[in-house]
Amino acid sequence: MFRGIHSVKLDDKGRMALPVRFREAVQAACEGRMVVTIDVVDRCLLLYPVIEWESVQGRLEDLANIDSAARTVQRLLIGHATDLEIDGNGRLRLPTLLRDHAGLEKTIKLVGLGNKIEVWSEAAWSEGMSRWVGSDDVRALASQASVSGLRL
Repeated sequence: MFRGIHSVKLDDKGRMALPVRFREAVQAACEGRMVVTIDVVDRCLLLYPVIEWESVQGRLEDLANIDSAARTVQRLLIGHATDLEIDGNGRLRLPTLLRDHAGLEKTIKLVGLGNKIEVWSEAAWSEGMSRWVGSDDVRALASQASVSGLRL
């Protein structure tokens, strides 16, 4: 559903315009309703069409509550989950708490990852790219993928 990297502006009220291709997909899939939450690994936000989020939340709720790590992940992901709706101008308003968590300022990066969109500060995205491209982990995964017949 989502792919590609887009630079967008965040206005003073914390609103961002979704690129047309993303917006059309969200309108078709769930009438413009989305859910945003924090990422538990990186300082970015995760933006899901509501139908995708319901599946993710169901899997999170199925985790054993006796496991403290599972409870922590549930707290972080479900606890920060916020319902959003695309306005008439194709914008979403990101909550202040979540914008602060991800360090979002004027220019942000939207990264389409299939069923979700990552929302990054421009600085964090640039720093991550410097670390990721050519890293040993990426090289190992690329090598493993080619052995499995997947051409990258």
